Amino acid sequence: MGVEIERKFLVRGDAWKRLAPGVLLRQGYLSSSAERIVRVRIEDAAATLTIKGRTTGATRGEWEYPMPLEDARVLLDTLCERPLVEKFRYRIPIGGMMWEVDEFLGENAGLVVAEIELTSEDQSFDRPEWLGEEVTHDSRYANASLLRHPYCRW
Repeated sequence: MGVEIERKFLVRGDAWKRLAPGVLLRQGYLSSSAERIVRVRIEDAAATLTIKGRTTGATRGEWEYPMPLEDARVLLDTLCERPLVEKFRYRIPIGGMMWEVDEFLGENAGLVVAEIELTSEDQSFDRPEWLGEEVTHDSRYANASLLRHPYCRW
């Protein structure tokens, strides 16, 4: 079984933007319930199907599979819940680990969050100066939640 241990933070300022190029991600949800997330994502010319289980603490089951790009396009255009979640992702290496900073678009414009995947919930990591408040346990910041309750409506 795949496991994801992830912590999520708000981002301050825009100094992080010069540290890496952004890549556009388009993603949609076939299921966005708390018990199971089934997501289709296109990043550049690659597509993935991801299944995630219920989160306990900062940990949850996660399974990710490559899928044909054209199949992903059809699913995003016809079957996924609306609206789609679109964002630019910046992958920034710091202290031997990879931070993913997401700058959201559309109805979630103005929201910028940073995530780091860990090997254990108590693993230590370097905190970049642009890291703000931790929101790991605030479900409003989950991508599937932003689908139903976009940032512009908070």
